[in-house]
Amino acid sequence: MAAAPSGQDWIVGGAAAAVLLPLLAIGVGMPFWIACVVSALAGGGIAAVMAPKKLFAQLDASGVARGRIEFARDLLTESEPLAGRMEAAATAIKTRAIAERVRHLVKIARDIFSAIERDPLRIDRVKRFLSYYLPRAAEIAEAYAALEKSPVPDAARLASASEMIDRLDTAFTRYAASLQDADLDRLDIELKLLKRSLDEDLGPALPSTPSESKKEVS
Repeated sequence: MAAAPSGQDWIVGGAAAAVLLPLLAIGVGMPFWIACVVSALAGGGIAAVMAPKKLFAQLDASGVARGRIEFARDLLTESEPLAGRMEAAATAIKTRAIAERVRHLVKIARDIFSAIERDPLRIDRVKRFLSYYLPRAAEIAEAYAALEKSPVPDAARLASASEMIDRLDTAFTRYAASLQDADLDRLDIELKLLKRSLDEDLGPALPSTPSESKKEVS
């Protein structure tokens, strides 16, 4: 389900309808009331097409775990600007190693966003990451850039901020791995179900003989 058209979308749609109405009524000679209907429908269609699409639209239509999907949508909507702030901070940071580390944080964050967009029902695995660690990472990255710009940079604070960025990188990586673990758990379940079905239809697979195992190795 697409998001409702915004004010700007309606303005563009209304302008298109206003231009189309005289063209139909005067230029084409269409009856005025029919021209009004056609223009209104065209303007509404343009506004609907321009409306921003909501995340998880197909899942919305299915009604699956609607509350968790809405929660995932809200968290991702709030999180994307934080990734943008970190990118801007990385551009401002002069120390190349720290700037690269911050960009790595952004990459991991966006990978997590993509994983949740594919399966929003996994949001519980990264809820703390999105609601706590990601905002703190954006703040620390910006603080590091600000400290570097100080007339007399505070070496101790820079070192402390650098250490926190390193530790956040570890935390980000672990949260990304937790989503990968969920994929692997799902694969294990699918393999077990597939094996059970094949065993029922074809009979259990025969264990390989030692000679066959040696051939496979060779």
